[in-house]
Amino acid sequence: MKNTFTRTSTLILACSLLFGACKKNNDKDNTPAQKTKTELISTGTWKFSSATVGGTNVSAFLQSCQKDNTMTFTATGTGTVDEGATKCNGGDPQTSPFTWNFASNETILHVSAVFFTGGSNDFNIVEISETKLVGSQNIEVGAGGSQTAVVTFVHQ
Repeated sequence: MKNTFTRTSTLILACSLLFGACKKNNDKDNTPAQKTKTELISTGTWKFSSATVGGTNVSAFLQSCQKDNTMTFTATGTGTVDEGATKCNGGDPQTSPFTWNFASNETILHVSAVFFTGGSNDFNIVEISETKLVGSQNIEVGAGGSQTAVVTFVHQ
C-alpha cells in the first residue's frame, strides 16, 4: 500500500513538473514591442508617392520639383525638407528645416512648414507604418472652395 502511494505521489509530482515546464512564460515572449508613432515617423527619409483630391488621383498634376522632395523627421521634433534633384525656384535653398509634433492624441501631425500649395500645417494621420505615411488635409482650390487631399509618402 505504501509502495502504491509512493508511486502515485511520484507520478503526480512528475506530471506537475512536466506540465509546469510546458506553460508559456510571458516574460520571455519574443514578440517585439509595437513602435510608437514617433519611432515610425523618425526612421528614414520620406518621399512623395501619390496624392488624391476628392478621391481623384492628382499625382500627375503636381510639379516634378515637388514630387522629388524628401522629408526627414527626427525623434526630437525637428526635421529637414530636401528639394531633391529639381527645385521649383532656383533661388530656394537645397534644404530647409522645420519643426513638428503630434497633436490630438497623435491623430494630427503638425509641421511648421506648408508642404503643398494651398495646404496647411496640419495633416490628419490616416496611416503610419514602417514603410508608409498617409496624411489628409483640406486644401484651398479655386475661389474659396476646399477639398480633402490625401497624400502618401513612402520610405526612400
